[in-house]
Amino acid sequence: MSSRRNFLALMSAAPLTTPLFGWNGFARTAAAASQEAPRTAPNPSVIPPQNPNQMAGSPVGDPLPGQKWRVHDRSRPQARKVTPGLPIPVTGPSSDASVLFDGKDLSQWGTIGRDGKVTEPKWKVENGYLEMAPRTGSLITKQPFGDCQLHLEWMTPTGTDPSRVGQMRGNSGVILMKRYEIQILSSFNNPTYADGAAGALYGLYPPLVNPCRPEGNWNSYDIVFKAPHFKGEALVQPAYVTLFFNGLLAHDHVALLGSTAVEPIAKYQPHPAEEPLMLQGHAGPVRYRNIWIRRLKGYDS
Repeated sequence: MSSRRNFLALMSAAPLTTPLFGWNGFARTAAAASQEAPRTAPNPSVIPPQNPNQMAGSPVGDPLPGQKWRVHDRSRPQARKVTPGLPIPVTGPSSDASVLFDGKDLSQWGTIGRDGKVTEPKWKVENGYLEMAPRTGSLITKQPFGDCQLHLEWMTPTGTDPSRVGQMRGNSGVILMKRYEIQILSSFNNPTYADGAAGALYGLYPPLVNPCRPEGNWNSYDIVFKAPHFKGEALVQPAYVTLFFNGLLAHDHVALLGSTAVEPIAKYQPHPAEEPLMLQGHAGPVRYRNIWIRRLKGYDS
């Protein structure tokens, strides 16, 4: 929705006051993987929206360069549904990874509000996962990151109000560098505009396929992100994203157009080489577990 854009625009411009937190380094333990539910075959056809609220959300924007669609084009086809192989990838951190959530606490995170202030995190932690708490803002890492490999697992829990559909159902997001969002949404049987579905590069591309699992089942994201390069105010190299969604390729080294917070189309705004990662507090509930990240370096470095 448009409030998402306003919030991300504020967050990307907001300076962070890191002294709010002490820093003792990252834990090195991995979250234990819970047992996967039995494989459930989705309906092979994409179910058309029956509720007009399915397509509510961010406004339709400008034409996308090199595509025949506009930003959030309601006529854009839904991604093809695919049943992922099970179990989904549940990968523990390598020896050079920084563990952001190990199922125990939020010691690596703060909460960032709409005013840009960073405070202690208020999301709930229990049973090895963390869960978005209503009206408590978004989580933001204490450390900044640039080029990275990121693993996380997420779930829309069962029992969500059935009247909440489209962008109002299980909506969160992985926001790299406070600017570049990969959408998280209940998308097994919940149509919305295609570039706002789970696995979408928000406002740019839907995922190549939709392997989202039913509510109550865990999904995994494995992300490779290359940060943009700037020289002064000029963009020298765009950001690139590769995403594996439940082990399936969803985006293959896709160049981003800029910050997903900018309307009517993404636009780059110069920023530092490293910025924090955010988990968006939008329209849950959404749960996360097993979050770790590796800083990427070049060959021979």
